[in-house]
Amino acid sequence: MFALFFVLFLTACGSSGGRPKPAELQPLVSMIGAKQVWVSPVGPGGNAASIAVTDGRVAVVSGSGTVAVLDAATGADIWRMSTGAKLTSGIGYDGHLAAVASERNELMAVVGGQTVWRARLTAATYTAPLVAGQRVFVLTADRTVAAYDGNSGAKLWSQTRTGEPLILRQPGVLLAVGDTLVTGLGGRLVGINPSSGSIKWEVTIAVPRGGNDIERMVDVLGPPHRLGNQVCVRAYQVKVACVDAQRGTLTWNTNADGRTGLHGDDTLVFGVESNDKPVAWQRTTGQKTWSQDKLLNRELTAPLALGRSVVVGDAFGFMHLLSREDGSLMARLPTDGSPIVSTPTLAGETLLALTRNGNLYAWRPQ
Repeated sequence: MFALFFVLFLTACGSSGGRPKPAELQPLVSMIGAKQVWVSPVGPGGNAASIAVTDGRVAVVSGSGTVAVLDAATGADIWRMSTGAKLTSGIGYDGHLAAVASERNELMAVVGGQTVWRARLTAATYTAPLVAGQRVFVLTADRTVAAYDGNSGAKLWSQTRTGEPLILRQPGVLLAVGDTLVTGLGGRLVGINPSSGSIKWEVTIAVPRGGNDIERMVDVLGPPHRLGNQVCVRAYQVKVACVDAQRGTLTWNTNADGRTGLHGDDTLVFGVESNDKPVAWQRTTGQKTWSQDKLLNRELTAPLALGRSVVVGDAFGFMHLLSREDGSLMARLPTDGSPIVSTPTLAGETLLALTRNGNLYAWRPQ
């Protein structure tokens, strides 16, 4: 247990005073218009700060314990409540039931602003629960995947896999692809039968290497990017890969040093390297198409593909819109000056981002 928290501490402190000087922003003539349409305070962010979008509704959670569902078009509250606990995971939401996890290792299900059930977890979780098919799926830090009944909270099954002794305090991978639950366990992407918990397939993304446990860390990081049956993921600091989640086969992988997840469109996959250099790879082959160095060391979020642009947030409260064709800077959107702590998210035609100060911003690209 000591080793686990030792690594989490190193991860949390990786952006402290030892980081290189961030690139200075140069004057920019916007090539894409975006109008801020609303802003909503949701409470200070943290590792748990995240956004989930379903049917024109935005579910948002702050690390301080606030859970809220807002109208994506207007920012008006549909409901809002405090869990009374600090949260460690992002939010899962299916339009009816929201699920979050607390630092007490407790899974909480919320409907209409009321907690309807709680369940004790085997360990902490840093990955947003997946709410689907009237069930709640959870990935915990001891590499247990479990399913709970969405109505009662009864545990339906659990699957525990032994692995490397250390884990990152970052969101992992947990998503549904057809009739398969796809998750990351260590350096593997795993397909699970969501009804029984049995393993359907495993694909190795990265193999642990190095002289100590920290160097051998190869956790698969979220957010993943899915297009049809293809799921593209990053293994911490070593690989980017795409997998056919129907067949359980590796499409391609390539060396890539990064610490955040991916997004993409029908031709490209986008990511950010550890030095905050945005990169694009060909979806079919993994060949690098472009990278750019105008945002070095600005502690960028995972990207969002948005039309002809790629959106990333930084640690200084700016959202940057890059050209999907070559990565050149096209627009810059200010917030409250605190770090962007959520991956940029799209709700219909509205671009969303959450800051560490706890403000949820919404823009509508013109």
